[in-house]
Amino acid sequence: MYKMIVCDLDETLMNDDGSLSEKNAAAIQAATAKGVYFVPNSGRSYTSFQNDLEKMHLRNQPNQYSISYNGGLILENKGNKPLAVNAMPFDVAKAVFEVGAANKKAATHVYTQDVLYIYNPVPEDSSYLINRGVSFEEMKTPDFDQFKDKNIMKVIMALPTVEERKQMRRGVEAQVDSTKLAVTFSSGRYVEFNPAGIDKGSASVQLGKLLNIKPEEIIAAGDNSNDLPMLRAVGLPVSVANGIDIVKDTAKYITEADNNHDALAEVINKFVL
Repeated sequence: MYKMIVCDLDETLMNDDGSLSEKNAAAIQAATAKGVYFVPNSGRSYTSFQNDLEKMHLRNQPNQYSISYNGGLILENKGNKPLAVNAMPFDVAKAVFEVGAANKKAATHVYTQDVLYIYNPVPEDSSYLINRGVSFEEMKTPDFDQFKDKNIMKVIMALPTVEERKQMRRGVEAQVDSTKLAVTFSSGRYVEFNPAGIDKGSASVQLGKLLNIKPEEIIAAGDNSNDLPMLRAVGLPVSVANGIDIVKDTAKYITEADNNHDALAEVINKFVL
């Protein structure tokens, strides 16, 4: 019996327009009524999906949980209480940021525990974020020392092509010891840098231990490469129909529906209800 579902948001649970469907919301409510935890496991900040938690009937609820920043932060939904903060070392985050900030085509995101800052925001990326309820503050100067007293969860860059994102990864790894980084790609637009050992999978297992849930009792659903660690860490890895090839290859179940047609409801109806 599965006791917890960890689920990516963008391009997995959410429609392309960033909305949560009524059918997915109803299935999540049915799963939680049965005692199964439903845990959003997103690269985004928890602040950006509070309205979606409301629709799931999980917002501000005790004994319900969320994972943000690719595993950087585990929260209890009641009061958004941090249970685990897996922040980046300041010197590592600064070095990553400086490589991103030097690229005029990149929008470089700095996720602190509660606020997203963007240096050199670009219109396409900003529109994508706003559609998903993600608010941010623009960094007017590349002065990273302003974050010295803050928890830095991750640093990511938005770039228009796969090759530019791969080139950004190479550029960062030329400046920063790659053993200090967990690097992933997401949403067909981002290259993401977390601290080594921190990812969606490590956080899923970490939360499972807190709840006395074994990895084999967890379902994980995703679509992109930053979801791979959680798919590899759990008992039932699921790819939505629109998942990239390596995600489908990793999955034990591939949904018939894509993210725009209630893929998560399909998973819950098949394996939980």
